[in-house]
Amino acid sequence: MTKLILVFGDQLSSNISSLRNCNQTNDIILMSEVYNEATHVKHHKKKLVLIFSAMRHFAKELNSKGYNVKYIYLNENIKSFTDAIDTTIQKNKIKEILLTEPSEYRVTKEIKTWQSKFSINIQILEDDRFLCSREEFKNFALNKKQLIMETFYRNMRKKYNILMQNGKPVGGKWNFDKENRNKAPNNLNINFPLFFKIDEIPKEVILLVNHKFNDHFGDLENFNFATKRTEALKSLHYFIQNRLSLFGKYQDSMLEGHPWMFHSHISMYINLGLLLPNECINAAENAYHQGLVPINAAEGFIRQILGWREYINGVYWLKMPKYQNLNFLNAKKNLPQFYWTAETKLNCLKQCINETQQNAYAHHIQRLMILGNFLLLIGTNPRYVNEWYLIVYADAFEWVEMPNVNGMVLYADEGLLSSKPYAASGAYINKMSNYCKNCSYNVKEKNGPSACPFNYLYWNFLIKNKNKLKTNHRMKIIYSTLDKMPKEKIDSIKADSRCFIESI
Repeated sequence: MTKLILVFGDQLSSNISSLRNCNQTNDIILMSEVYNEATHVKHHKKKLVLIFSAMRHFAKELNSKGYNVKYIYLNENIKSFTDAIDTTIQKNKIKEILLTEPSEYRVTKEIKTWQSKFSINIQILEDDRFLCSREEFKNFALNKKQLIMETFYRNMRKKYNILMQNGKPVGGKWNFDKENRNKAPNNLNINFPLFFKIDEIPKEVILLVNHKFNDHFGDLENFNFATKRTEALKSLHYFIQNRLSLFGKYQDSMLEGHPWMFHSHISMYINLGLLLPNECINAAENAYHQGLVPINAAEGFIRQILGWREYINGVYWLKMPKYQNLNFLNAKKNLPQFYWTAETKLNCLKQCINETQQNAYAHHIQRLMILGNFLLLIGTNPRYVNEWYLIVYADAFEWVEMPNVNGMVLYADEGLLSSKPYAASGAYINKMSNYCKNCSYNVKEKNGPSACPFNYLYWNFLIKNKNKLKTNHRMKIIYSTLDKMPKEKIDSIKADSRCFIESI
């Protein structure tokens, strides 16, 4: 019996559940560059080159191992996965379609039409690259009004015996986050991540993307991502050996001209399947036990994968499709145009947007506390913010992007993920970066044309959303401060904010 095994572009692992029992003699593996997937938002050019190149390399690898791979190159006649299935079924006697569950709700919805459309049995297997199944997370969330990531993370540590000794956390604490908030000195010696010289496959894809998607956001110069598993593994090992030791200490820090800092730069490879989460976790844990890295670095890195990544995926599947339409703060503003051009006098935003345009990458504090914080403060509609984040980052797939935006960046989910909004003034940016030094605005000034806009926008955000946020137990002190402000101060905050927001 011939099975058609569909492998999506973010399932590039020979360990994926759909491939484990593949009959190399009879079964057909289908991979397709789908036009609608490239264009339903205008993905960053480097993101498209990464995904198409990695897909082509993976298909080539499977072919070399004797698998029967049907690969459909980008073709405007193949606009959807349904089209790819249809054209393959017409040419082959297929008895069953087998796939690993897709990572996005939108694609799952499309798949649910296939049983009736093709009159063929559809078998969907769990994506066990994730270390917490959707059903397991559903049980964790049962009867909980708010989901606490720390509780989930501790459960996962126990389940997989990671950084554990005699049932207790190594180092005496579950979480070393307080040791991971240092500001980096300007003269800090920072190693770049490992980059790669491209071969013929990405060279071909770069020409394709320049031709077909030239109006998409982002630069294509100096494309140097890993596009095959052997390269991704080298990138992981280089990070462990050369960068992880200082990752924990400086993971929240930002320096002008240093987009990578000590971050791993491997999230895109994990999300595509070139790396597996458990092998990244084990590599960091082994580095700690071998004395190569301190506990705060190993634990901080592991928490991002075993804790946050798994937690975010669980929330997405628990709450979709309603989650995509949440807007607790009733934010209505459009995305500022300079988020596409970086033409702004705010140096922190200029740096982060320029680096995003060049690299299809920014680390999590840049995304949350600079780019996201600003959009939260001015009241940007979550729909536009989700679209922007999905477009611009190479590691952005909806399952990971949307909960981070709706939950962490915008507080659109009424505190399901975050116990308070991640709103901050210019003081936080000045504390964690050197961006303010070269800014047109003065971070020390609170009001007026030369004041840092983050300062008055922060208080304006609190004023505007007081009725919805004043009862939040973590915001009582700040609202107590606001209540003591003289009317003249509040009026100047509102006026400066109104003038600035209108100007953008």
